[in-house]
Amino acid sequence: MVEVNGLPFLAHLLSQLVDGGITRVVLMTGYRGEQIFDFFGPGDDWGCEITYSPGPAEWLTGRRLIEAQTILDPTFLLLYADNFALVDVEALYSCHSRSGRSVTLTLAQKIPGNVTLGGHEVRDYDPLRSSPDLDHVEIGYMVVERDRVMKVLGKTESAPDVEFSAALESLVRQNEVGGVPVDGYHSISDPGRLELAREYLSPKKLLLVDRDGVINQRARPGEYISNWDGFHFIDDAITALELLAQGGFRFIVISNQAGISRGMVDPEDLKDMHDQMVSTMARRGIEVDGVYVSPHHWDEASPMRKPEPGMFLQASKEHLFRLDRVLYVGDDLRDCQATANAGCGVVFLGELESGEVMPSTRFTQQSFTTFTEAVPFIIDHYARDLP
Repeated sequence: MVEVNGLPFLAHLLSQLVDGGITRVVLMTGYRGEQIFDFFGPGDDWGCEITYSPGPAEWLTGRRLIEAQTILDPTFLLLYADNFALVDVEALYSCHSRSGRSVTLTLAQKIPGNVTLGGHEVRDYDPLRSSPDLDHVEIGYMVVERDRVMKVLGKTESAPDVEFSAALESLVRQNEVGGVPVDGYHSISDPGRLELAREYLSPKKLLLVDRDGVINQRARPGEYISNWDGFHFIDDAITALELLAQGGFRFIVISNQAGISRGMVDPEDLKDMHDQMVSTMARRGIEVDGVYVSPHHWDEASPMRKPEPGMFLQASKEHLFRLDRVLYVGDDLRDCQATANAGCGVVFLGELESGEVMPSTRFTQQSFTTFTEAVPFIIDHYARDLP
């Protein structure tokens, strides 16, 4: 119930779950559970049905699951409710279903951790984090097969301190636990991390933008813009960016620049070009918070080169914004594929080539002929999340 941007942290989790297709939630409450019930009620205002399974504050997760088992679905999603991560619920369920295991955890890289992951198999589990070889932590958001897990938990059903981690240890030894890595998470478990979570979960007018063909004119096929003299803004783009900036938007540029790896663009010249681009835009009131560049050749299979999501994930970490709450403006199919991989929406400028198809995604995809035509749509899209 800790306040995060005017709402309890739990409200942010419920909103995320509902967006992911969850329609029924069981809240296993303990300490001050009555406050949770009074605030959330039956869930009518939150887009889901909420059922409560209350118990004493000293009950641990395992005991709470035992007490709530009659109102849990045969396969259910379990959250610890003190972490927030951009978990694709549908993809998590799909991975769990394919594995046939009893539990599928979501895991973030961290040392010391409590888990080692091999492929999608959890190979070691130690809640005490006693080994430096354990390099992932479970963050909640796990899919659980109720009856299989209850068989393990039920062996100590009469004890008031049944801990779920003991069941996980047993299931890992039986090769019954899978794992899906996620790219980071935010926690409310201490004051410092709570403040980071508040910043991360705060709505932002932050637009991600491609460079070549969106902000500036493209070079001829097979060539690259190698210095500031060859950099020419697209007038329509500057008009659009000015309109958005006047409405409080800030911007991050994300661009592939394979000319570096091909030896056709000098890295120092590229930096100078971007410094001048940013300063010129700033004089027009267009504030660019960051420029992210992949210098990699397309044959390198770099996770940082679009259509891979690496630059998007890095920007999200460094600027503390939710990828599922922003749009990216691009003009290439790789831009659309990158946003689908990163978990954000896309505004596509122009037309796809013959035979090209937009990737399948649950996030926004909208096409426009010019950037200025997209401005009203962008403003309206962000207004849905802003207070």
